[in-house]
Amino acid sequence: MKPSQKYIVIFATIFVAIIALYKVFKESPADQNNDVANSETSASTEQNPISPYLALSDMKGNTVVMDSSKLVFVNVWATWCGPCNAEMPSIQALYRRYKDHPKMAFYVVSDENPSTVHNFLQKKDYELPFYLFNGAYPPVLDGSAIPRTYMLRHGQVLAEQVGAINWNDPQVFEFIDKQLAL
Repeated sequence: MKPSQKYIVIFATIFVAIIALYKVFKESPADQNNDVANSETSASTEQNPISPYLALSDMKGNTVVMDSSKLVFVNVWATWCGPCNAEMPSIQALYRRYKDHPKMAFYVVSDENPSTVHNFLQKKDYELPFYLFNGAYPPVLDGSAIPRTYMLRHGQVLAEQVGAINWNDPQVFEFIDKQLAL
């Protein structure tokens, strides 16, 4: 073997050894302590769940607190989301059906820039209650897909729908009417 080939073999062996050591020691004791802390946090969260209710602001920037005493319809959407826009007319129809019911509240929530939402709404004829949210969603409402819709009452998620559906549907009415009768 030529001397230059020996150096290449030695260098390659050292490189592989470094990678192997990195993988073996990748998780430091500090990371292990964080895992324990995270599992303790998870256990305490199970005992004391974080509220699913969001602190919102209306389109004028006023703070709004969701009404936990009512059956709450929360829809998370975005102006750029095709499925969100596709289901919005059926949410509008559902809202018209239940907007005056004293035990029900609607929150259509976006975390986009207020001017983006405002410009979008100026082009549409929705009378839905739109709100803005700028923060981290509670774990029970956290997700990467939109639209996401939840029905909440007394801190509990009663129903969850990920993806667009027709909200102007007899099965939806049946579920809501049953919940409102409780």
